[in-house]
Amino acid sequence: MLKTRYTIAYVALMTLVVVASNFLVQFPLNAEVAGINLADILTWGAFSYPVAFLITDLTNRQFGPQAARKVVLAGFVVGVSLSFFTSAPRIAIASGSAYLAGQLLDIAVFNRLRRQAWWRAPLLGSLIGSALDTVMFFSLSFAAFFVFLGPNEPFALEAAPILGVFAGEAPRWISWAIGDFAVKMIVGLVMLLPYGALMNVLRPMQPARAN
Repeated sequence: MLKTRYTIAYVALMTLVVVASNFLVQFPLNAEVAGINLADILTWGAFSYPVAFLITDLTNRQFGPQAARKVVLAGFVVGVSLSFFTSAPRIAIASGSAYLAGQLLDIAVFNRLRRQAWWRAPLLGSLIGSALDTVMFFSLSFAAFFVFLGPNEPFALEAAPILGVFAGEAPRWISWAIGDFAVKMIVGLVMLLPYGALMNVLRPMQPARAN
């Protein structure tokens, strides 16, 4: 009964994060750092989305990988449903695929490292999962190779200085991906604070199996 209540709470939190991220991704970050116009490469959704990894890791710590996968699948259903209503089909496919793959990889990495230093499993799980999420989302959304998923976005494919400041040029979506992953790394480190604070509150309820 306790497990059911906690799982429902985790599902509700994951749903909130997915909904919030889908909303906040519409708003660019209007700021400039080291000559880089962040509005060109970042939205506020980049800051809220990594919280999904914290929710997944807390579920995994407390109830194991099977429960964590259920929470991830619930978020996947919500995320894909919202994306098809608010985005182009190609973006919806990319978003859902990247979310599912990244979160499941996070669960696998976390479960393998869970008996090591307390910070290693959540940090490496979220960073490795975020890397896969970023590569999949931006490639499926904008790379010319994946045109079979939907029409290409000309602006995303235009060559431009990397991050708007470097001499080398690349399609704009490359800079978007770099900026997105940089934020995910920073937020992933910050998320160790609430994870560490909650460790003694949300203790494992049962031995976790590597499944």
